[in-house]
Amino acid sequence: MNIISIIPARGGSKGVPKKNIKKFLDKPLVAHTIEYSLSSKLVTETYVTTDDSEIKNISEKYNAKVIDRPKRISGDGASTESAIEHALQNIDIEPDIIILLQPTSPFRPNNSIDNAIIHFLKNNYDSLLSLSPTHNFIWNVSNGIAKPNHEFLNRPRRQDIKINDINFIENGSLYIFKKSNFIKYKNRLGGKIGYVIFDEKYSIEIDTKLDFFILEEISKRFN
Repeated sequence: MNIISIIPARGGSKGVPKKNIKKFLDKPLVAHTIEYSLSSKLVTETYVTTDDSEIKNISEKYNAKVIDRPKRISGDGASTESAIEHALQNIDIEPDIIILLQPTSPFRPNNSIDNAIIHFLKNNYDSLLSLSPTHNFIWNVSNGIAKPNHEFLNRPRRQDIKINDINFIENGSLYIFKKSNFIKYKNRLGGKIGYVIFDEKYSIEIDTKLDFFILEEISKRFN
């Protein structure tokens, strides 16, 4: 069985210019995700798909294989799925399982990649994503009206919230899916969807300079 990881890393970033090569804990941001993938005993190959020469050079330095992504699927409006589809058409291996790792989530639990793969295979999922719990009270808003997903007249204390009442958010850190499932749905998710849970401290995605600062401080404390 061939299991590959694909790391999408565009050169353009409006929130933080050159975000994917900006230093995070003394390494380029993308390097942390490459090393996470390479730490796996189950991943056959690690690929970075990029349109940027600096990201390409750094990725090769950290021992990832690089797929040159065309500009037509590298703009702000391009989907990650388009990069995955292009990558699958331009690699020298026929994968059975694909892991999508986003470089904007450099802080992940140790050994979590192999634990997630084993969980995926054991339960015969078609796709899987990482989730993080949130103890915030969630509201939906529409047409000027706010509607809660909790009983605000009997608002529980955090320590009293039952496991079945906890909300979970998609943290963007890890996705696993069968190649056949991606071809069928043209999406990273679909079919029988499983999950793994990462602690709340792993739920921050880097999109702003403030995210960089906050996540670096969290990483220093907990990793």
